[in-house]
Amino acid sequence: MVGLVLEGGTFRGTFSAGFMDALIECGVHFPYVIGVSAGISNAASYVSGQFGRNMEIFEKYRNDKRYLGIGNYRKCKSYFGLDFVYDEIPNSLVPFDYETFRSCDTKFVVGVTNAVTGRPEFMDGKTDTDKWQFLRASCAIPGYFPAIEINGSPYFDGGLSCPVSIKHAIKDGCKKNVIILTQPKGFVKKCGKGNIAMSQIIRKKYPAMEMALLARHRLYNSQIAFCEELERRGKAIIFRPENKLDSFQKDVEKLREYWQEGYDLCMANIDRIKEFTEL
Repeated sequence: MVGLVLEGGTFRGTFSAGFMDALIECGVHFPYVIGVSAGISNAASYVSGQFGRNMEIFEKYRNDKRYLGIGNYRKCKSYFGLDFVYDEIPNSLVPFDYETFRSCDTKFVVGVTNAVTGRPEFMDGKTDTDKWQFLRASCAIPGYFPAIEINGSPYFDGGLSCPVSIKHAIKDGCKKNVIILTQPKGFVKKCGKGNIAMSQIIRKKYPAMEMALLARHRLYNSQIAFCEELERRGKAIIFRPENKLDSFQKDVEKLREYWQEGYDLCMANIDRIKEFTEL
């Protein structure tokens, strides 16, 4: 089995969305898709075969206060409008094709972080509800989102405990993987001031999350190194943007450029992808 592995990155994920739209256009359907945060959220439209859907959402709603804005804290304790993003958009404004999504044979795996243990967990995204609780949890950056409750347990952003879910893909039987990153080659994550400050706040309610936040940069760098070793051994292909992208980019034209870069990179390598994956 071959896997498609997706890093998150908030609006950096527009790059991944463009890449996956090219896969749709070229008829390349991975049997296994795994990721966290924006990566796996955007991948839902890839699995449902809806070319351009993610970019349509970004163009229409990136700067809509219902999508992202300080006023949402009063409504749902989140910088993102949770019900607007995960209910009104897919179920009304930019309809999601649930029938195709659920009927296709692609395994869709959502990475989340258990707020009590600080450890990653992986959920079958095909069993998520139409309110997308699993995707909400996978995108739940502390400070921007509240913890998202699933079956009585609180969860945060999957990228905190497993930023690149390559080892789980291998565990699930993927002998070859195409990995889409959203940081350029050579990027080294550091422990930012925001992570340090949030770790001090969050430890009062979720002690295990303190270490998850403080160790995140080391985990990220080690997982990227592991991905690069797999590529050297011919077991993976890594694709990533040429330059650093802005996680909270507001300029929709810039987002379109991110999308185009991902799309063009995939199209330029589509024969290589097909040969590697045999899809």
